[in-house]
Amino acid sequence: MHTDDLPGPRAVPGATFSADGTRFVLPAPEATAVELCLFDGETGAERRVALEREGDGRWIAHLPDIAPGSRYGYRVHGPWVPSEGLRFNPAKLLVDPWARAIDGPLLWSDLLLGHLGHRADPEDSAPAVPKAVIVDGRYDWGGDAPPRTPWDRTVIYECHVRGMTMRHPRVPSALRGTFLGLASEPVIEHLLALGVTAVELLPVHHSAIDRHLAHLGLTNYWGYNTIGYFAPDSRFATGHAGEQVTEFKVMVRALHAAGLEVLLDVVYNHTAEGDATGPTLAFRGIDNRGYYRLAPDDRGRYLDFTGVGNTLDAARPAGLALVLESLRYWVTEMHVDGFRFDLATSLGRVAPDFDAAAPFFDAVRRDPVLGAVKLIAEPWDLGPDGYRLGWFPAGWAEWNDRFRDAARRFWTGRADQPGEVARRIGGSADIFTPAGRGPEASVNYVTCHDGFTLRDLVSYEHRHNELNGEDNRDGHHDNLSRNWGVEGPTDDPEIRASRLRASRSLLATLAFSRGIPMLAHGDELGRTQLGNNNAYCHDNPLTWVDWRLGPDEKALYEFTCALFRIRKEWRVLGGTGAHPPSEAGGGVTWLGPDGQPARESDWLDEARSVGMLVDGRPRLLLLMNGGEEPRRFVLPPAGRWKVLIAAEDAGVEGHGIEVREHGFVLLAEEA
Repeated sequence: MHTDDLPGPRAVPGATFSADGTRFVLPAPEATAVELCLFDGETGAERRVALEREGDGRWIAHLPDIAPGSRYGYRVHGPWVPSEGLRFNPAKLLVDPWARAIDGPLLWSDLLLGHLGHRADPEDSAPAVPKAVIVDGRYDWGGDAPPRTPWDRTVIYECHVRGMTMRHPRVPSALRGTFLGLASEPVIEHLLALGVTAVELLPVHHSAIDRHLAHLGLTNYWGYNTIGYFAPDSRFATGHAGEQVTEFKVMVRALHAAGLEVLLDVVYNHTAEGDATGPTLAFRGIDNRGYYRLAPDDRGRYLDFTGVGNTLDAARPAGLALVLESLRYWVTEMHVDGFRFDLATSLGRVAPDFDAAAPFFDAVRRDPVLGAVKLIAEPWDLGPDGYRLGWFPAGWAEWNDRFRDAARRFWTGRADQPGEVARRIGGSADIFTPAGRGPEASVNYVTCHDGFTLRDLVSYEHRHNELNGEDNRDGHHDNLSRNWGVEGPTDDPEIRASRLRASRSLLATLAFSRGIPMLAHGDELGRTQLGNNNAYCHDNPLTWVDWRLGPDEKALYEFTCALFRIRKEWRVLGGTGAHPPSEAGGGVTWLGPDGQPARESDWLDEARSVGMLVDGRPRLLLLMNGGEEPRRFVLPPAGRWKVLIAAEDAGVEGHGIEVREHGFVLLAEEA
């Protein structure tokens, strides 16, 4: 299906190439005039063409002589009345928000600012602004079909396109850091061996660098600073003249052929234009009042629920149309399988409170395209009452940070008692059941792009973000981490053994819990960021996955592969059936260390030990010891047990088994 085939009276805005030329459509209902600016590929000379206004506020032009690869932008005329939310300034070249490709990075200078004090700045910004690119969207998908992996079999791998392959020795050097590199044979082999079913890509929409990072010689590596919601970021392509679109499609096709879904981390909560003092790049100069949330009592001020100066308004027609059409485009034209929505609470804000029946959620629910893909919310933003875990509509999954925190506390010796980690392992029914949702709504994770890597989580107790240029003030200050006596790397064998056991136990908790597991890239290889827990601004070996594996790293990788093989083979583990922490329920009996059904005293056990007996043929038994000393567990009677996997070698002795501190054992009942 093509975007033009979707229901609706009008084609989607943007530049659409066909056999008879290129059609340009730009919604700008409050503008008084719009000029299309075409740039010569060799000289950079600018040619302007006036667009004609249609009655619905769209500006249209059809040019028969404009071919793919041509570069363009817009100059939009209208009133400059910031106090009323009107910020038109034709001196500023604007990126087409609907462009299918954008050429190159933003070059920071004062030319990008639309204002000069309280006046419109008259300086031309064209030299500093990236140009939109005409693309020929035709592509032979060759029978490509989405894997459509059910939620109960989904294992997500969060990764960065560039960081995943920049140091991979088997990826051709010309393809490292690109969509094509991610689609290369050695990377796909790694993902399949690991047992993941979906890659969740950190933002691939074209993004802009923040001004303060540019001045520090850093960059916005993660890409949470979008300027083009339809355009694959040119950072991840071998060419910039539209090749990024085709190369993205090649990547998706290759991943699909391997049975892997492609999920995109999308940033529809804010744009790269910042607050009222920020640059005029696109949205602000085209329809400021339609795209942004402005303060009702002062429309010159932006409401900021995101922490970066502005909030995209998905409750108003302009913002909602942009978000919906962008999502449809990525599904229909680019064949992606779902989305993870950054700061998703902001999309459900209506004047200004969160509402699960907000226009955005209602439109997605009724949409025949979007209703068929995976939808994952980061269920918070920085606005009032912004933490909304468990409040999203039916059909949505949510990042479950309470799972993250419970697992970290339990295995790193914090104060949490067994009941909390049992609730998270059992599917977080206390969070999702009140709204009629099950464990399929819970995306479980121990680490993600934001924060410590798994290796750093067990190696550092303090953040080490000095290289970020903010005097180590940025990033989370309390990471629920532990270093076991030495901050950072050590040769002490006891400390290294403790860190290894805790790492394996954290991974096992992820693999064997009800819900949808998400693994952060490189954790299976012992990736470190040297204690930096906010490495968003580093595009260098600090953030790139290191594929040089020593014995410890290779062993951790093989262990992780084994965990997810077991999850897949023993379907009674993991999945989406709830396991509430009670004496019996959901096919599970929770046990105390004495082998008896857990009593109230066991849930309050400060030694942090608990067992989970899973019904099935055979029965499975997961024993977890989060305490500081080894713990002997009595095994259930009427059965003979064998160890399937453990954080450290363990064997059944008589009717019991000893589990090391910060360790686990998974056993199966022998026939």
